[in-house]
Amino acid sequence: MKGKTLTYIILLATISVAGVLSIQFFFLRNSYNYSEKQFRESTSVALREVAWQILLANGSTAVFDSITPVEIAANSYYYVNTDVFIDYDLLKFHLDEELKKHQIYTDFEFAIFNPSTKEMEQKTLVTAEGQERTSSYRFPEKANGNDYYFAVHFPDRAPYFHSRLSVWYLFTGLLVLVVVFFGYTLSVIIRQRQLSEIQKKSEIYIHTDIIGHLAKTGNWCLNLKEDFSIFESAISYANSFSINADLYQNAGANMVQQLAYAMAHTNEYFNHIENISKEQSAKHNVVYNIAIGTNYFFEIAKLRALRLLFETLNKVYNTNYNCHILATPSKRNKAIYDYNTNMLRTTTECMSAVLGGADTICNLPYDAIFHKHNNFSARIARNQLLILKHESYFNAVNNPSDGSYYIESLTEQLAEKALTLFKDIEANGGFLKQLKDGTIQRKIKESATKEEEQFTGGSEVILGSNKYPNTNDKMKENLDIYPFVKFEKRKTLIVPIIEKRLTENLEQKRLKKE
Repeated sequence: MKGKTLTYIILLATISVAGVLSIQFFFLRNSYNYSEKQFRESTSVALREVAWQILLANGSTAVFDSITPVEIAANSYYYVNTDVFIDYDLLKFHLDEELKKHQIYTDFEFAIFNPSTKEMEQKTLVTAEGQERTSSYRFPEKANGNDYYFAVHFPDRAPYFHSRLSVWYLFTGLLVLVVVFFGYTLSVIIRQRQLSEIQKKSEIYIHTDIIGHLAKTGNWCLNLKEDFSIFESAISYANSFSINADLYQNAGANMVQQLAYAMAHTNEYFNHIENISKEQSAKHNVVYNIAIGTNYFFEIAKLRALRLLFETLNKVYNTNYNCHILATPSKRNKAIYDYNTNMLRTTTECMSAVLGGADTICNLPYDAIFHKHNNFSARIARNQLLILKHESYFNAVNNPSDGSYYIESLTEQLAEKALTLFKDIEANGGFLKQLKDGTIQRKIKESATKEEEQFTGGSEVILGSNKYPNTNDKMKENLDIYPFVKFEKRKTLIVPIIEKRLTENLEQKRLKKE
C-alpha cells in the first residue's frame, strides 16, 4: 500500500470518528434535556395524583380546582399543596404507588409541614428497593402558601436518567466496537506496510523457518497447509526466510551433513516458491543460521562451501536470491566446568566465521548454557568481537582466506561431498520425506554417537572437561538454568532432532559427586 493512500485512509478515519463522536455528544445532550423535561412532567403528574388521593380520603375534592397542587422549587424539590390534614401512612403509600406507576424508580424523601410548629416533620427516605429510614435532608419551608402541604425531594435521579439512555448506551457500545475493529484493521495494514518496506530501510531479516521448527520440535506450528500459507505471506512482505542449520551442528551432525541438510532444507523452500510464484525476478534473502565449531580451518571452509552450494541451487532454479550467513558459536562443545575456557572457544569460532565470510556474527556469552542473561557476560561477548575488529583488524581485509591452497582445497572437498549427499537425499524423496521417515535423525544420531565416543576416548578434547579437569571446581550451586537435555513426553509427527552438548554425560556424573 502506498504512503499517500494510507494517509487518506487515516484522514478519512479521523474525520469519521470525530463526526460520530460529535453526533454522540449531540444525542447525549438532547437525550439528557429530554429526560430532564420528562422527569419533571412525570413527577408533577404523579404528585398531583397523590394530592387528589389525599383530598379524596378527606372528602375535600371540591377544593382541588381552587389550589395549585404542585409547585416545583428546584429540579429535585417539589411542594404539594392539599389545604387539608395529611396522614403520614396514607401519604407514604400513595407516593410509593404513584411514582412507580409513572415509572420513576429512584430514591425519594418526603416531609410534612406541621402548621402548629411551623416546621417540616416526619422526614423519611424511601429507597428504590422500598427500604425506609429517617431522612437527614433539611427540607426548606415555603415562604408563603397554604398551611397544609408536604415536600418531596429526589436525592439521586441518575437511575431514572440511565434507564432513559439505554439506546445511547447501546449505540456507544457499538461505536466502541467499530472503533476498536477499525483501529485493529488499520494497525494490521500499517504493520504489513512496514514489513514490505523493512528491507529498503535497513538490513533487517524476518526469520521464518517452518521446516526448522518441524525438525526441532517434531510438529508443525499449526499444520502443513497453514504453516506454508504463513510462510508465503511472510516472504511476500519481507522478501526473506531463514534456514536454521545450526540445529544440525548442535545435534552432532558432521560438516558434510550440515551442508547437505542445509541445502536440502533450502531446496524444499525453493521448490515451494517455484510452484506458487509466477514471477521469477523476485529477489529473496535467504538467511542461514549457522553454528561454528572449534575446527578452525574446516569451519572457514564450511562457510565458503555453503556459498558455493547456494549459488549452485540459484543456477538450477534460475533465481538471483541472496545468501546471508548469520554465524553463532556452537553450543555442542561448551562446558559448565572450567567455563572460562568457553571464551577461548567462542573467540576462535568467531574468527572462523569472519574469515569464512559470514555476513553477521552473533557471539555466544561464555555462561549462556547455565546462567540467565546477564550484563557482564553479554558485555564480554561484545568485547570479544570488538577486539577482533579493532585490535586484530579483521574488518580491514575482504575475503582474507582467498588464495589459500589449504582452505580452497578443503572448501572444494566439503562442497563435493555435501553435493553428493544432497543428491542422494533428493533421489530418495527429499528432505521432508527423509525427516518423516527418520533417516535424517538417524544419520545425525550416528554421527553424534561417534563424536561422543571420540570424546570419551580422549581423541576429541575439550579442555577442562576430559583434559586437565579442575577437580576442585564446583558447579551445583551455580546453575541458574538447567544445562542438559530436557525430556518431555508428548505426541509428535516425527522424531525431533535433539541438540545435545558433548560434555553432558560427564558433567552429570561430576554434579552427582559434589
